[in-house]
Amino acid sequence: MWEKKQESEEIKAILGKGAEFVGKLIFNGSVRIDGDFQGEIHGQGSLVVGEGALVKANIAIKCVYIGGEVQGNIEAKEKITLHSTGKFLGDVHTPVFIMEEGAFFDGKSHMAEAVEKKINDHQAN
Repeated sequence: MWEKKQESEEIKAILGKGAEFVGKLIFNGSVRIDGDFQGEIHGQGSLVVGEGALVKANIAIKCVYIGGEVQGNIEAKEKITLHSTGKFLGDVHTPVFIMEEGAFFDGKSHMAEAVEKKINDHQAN
């Protein structure tokens, strides 16, 4: 179900089922959330929201893979993948938005702004 590229990244932290966390999460690499998280998430890698997880947060990250529920806004530098079991309520800014059949999305998708930002970032480097 999860993409090969994401699977090869080393998972730096896991919030397991039944665990709850309120606060700010900042990381590099890959983090998986299977429990309940509320707050802010910032990172340079990938965030995996497992099936059954509930995340209420504004998220700024490279890639997001949603199999559970996310409530909040997401700014993904590369892409967001909403799996068939996923539910996302909020606005998203990303150049690539993949949504599998059966997924639920209620919000606004802003792709043009994200693509322009990505192009400008590449030109600056």
